[in-house]
Amino acid sequence: MQPLFIVFEGIDGAGTTTQCNRLCERLRDAGHEIVQTREPGGTEAGEKIRALLLDPAFACLDHRAELLLYAACRRQLVAQILQPALSGHKPVISDRYTCSSLAYQGIARGLGLPLVRQINAVATAGLDADLTIFLDLDVHTALTRRNKRSGGVEDRMEQAGAGFQARVREGYLELAREHPEKSLLLDAAETEETLSLQVYKALISRFPHFPYRISA
Repeated sequence: MQPLFIVFEGIDGAGTTTQCNRLCERLRDAGHEIVQTREPGGTEAGEKIRALLLDPAFACLDHRAELLLYAACRRQLVAQILQPALSGHKPVISDRYTCSSLAYQGIARGLGLPLVRQINAVATAGLDADLTIFLDLDVHTALTRRNKRSGGVEDRMEQAGAGFQARVREGYLELAREHPEKSLLLDAAETEETLSLQVYKALISRFPHFPYRISA
């Protein structure tokens, strides 16, 4: 059997971090050795890039520069964490991956999916997630959650506004429909516990040996 690579995606406030944490905790409690990571970030260099990308002081950052910074962060994550983990027979659960760039930069920023896919291909060297879990949530509920979490303090991406987040959401829905065999779309308006259980049941249904899959 081969280790699975599972990714959570969704607009800011949809609960990707919470559900990623819950799934990893469940798997560790069951005795599995899981590699948990996030984007942007996940490595020492990546966390420094993350700080720059989310810093409101860089509001004037060019959209293509933003895309390339995310790609640089992703490349380091793939080389330093993802590839070694999967080669070492360790399943990986990530809070965001390539679909974030497709939705945020490709669709919401208007850079186009072909360009972002080209950049992603360089960054990942072809490493794709086995399943991407899309957590869908309306923009206003997501904003309420973010405000409750941060007291109204927003990072650079969140400051792009409700219209931007709405375009990101539509982008994610488009991506989920594009490859249903590698996607799972869930209603993130459910309670944390209910959503966590839905995630786990869906993964077990698709992959009976989760967090592993039978080798082809």
